[in-house]
Amino acid sequence: IEEALDVIRKEVENCDCPQGFQICHSLGGGTGSGMGTLVLLKLRDAYPDRVLCTFSVYPSPKVSDTVVEPYNAVLSTHQLLENADETFIIDNEALYNISHNVLKQNAPTYADLNFLISCVMAGVTAS
Repeated sequence: IEEALDVIRKEVENCDCPQGFQICHSLGGGTGSGMGTLVLLKLRDAYPDRVLCTFSVYPSPKVSDTVVEPYNAVLSTHQLLENADETFIIDNEALYNISHNVLKQNAPTYADLNFLISCVMAGVTAS
């Protein structure tokens, strides 16, 4: 975690006026839920006056491949409530439904799903 925070600190030092941070993570897996919320906590401690925004992909029982995904999401949600200023919840099943039903992709790849998430981010952050 210290290595990741050092990289973030160096990037912040290169900025003239950093306004905040955006974190993209999935709450089903151990890295996105555990490491992601730990980074969120450390950022809140180090930069209490900056905006912390998360784009969090929540697991869905229909497309879940791991039994512990709902458990990880529940534990992570508390950290999001305590430490994030804004949290945009993205439903994993909805991503697959949009890809399949609207974009007519039979087997969407992670790149396709990430593109949809980037469109959401652009719609939220663009002025």
